Amino acid sequence: MNLILWRHAEAEELPDPLSLSRNADLQRPLTRRGRKQADDSAAWLRTQLPARTRVLCSPALRTRETASAFSSHPEIVEALAPGADVSAVLSAIGWPQGDENVVVVGHQPWIGRLASLLLAGTEMNWSVRKSGIWWVASRTRESEAQTVLRAVINPEFL
Repeated sequence: MNLILWRHAEAEELPDPLSLSRNADLQRPLTRRGRKQADDSAAWLRTQLPARTRVLCSPALRTRETASAFSSHPEIVEALAPGADVSAVLSAIGWPQGDENVVVVGHQPWIGRLASLLLAGTEMNWSVRKSGIWWVASRTRESEAQTVLRAVINPEFL
């Protein structure tokens, strides 16, 4: 399984009086810079992945807009919402036996915690840049399950 963790691109900030509203947070759109980040990341992904790649995203507008730069039909998965639990995310994506290629568009801190769990075996607060891509693959070699880091791409390098 190829699992591509893609943090949403830059989004509008919440005005202070609304900062505690979950609904307001879920409705934050991408900035102009965020749309460019998403487009650039999606262009790179298109050169690497087949058209039939499954794309999952959180219900937040910023993740839906980021995912839409790559796929016209991303699947909205509640388990990927801001503040999600890493075990719930793993269950939702079916790691490591899920679909062959899956792009998951999500949020900090769970996306960094998921990357650390898969690569280091424990949840740590790893930082993933906005519109950053971490490509992880699962494989079996000599009857041993392995996790392989295939790429880390930050938007400023695209």
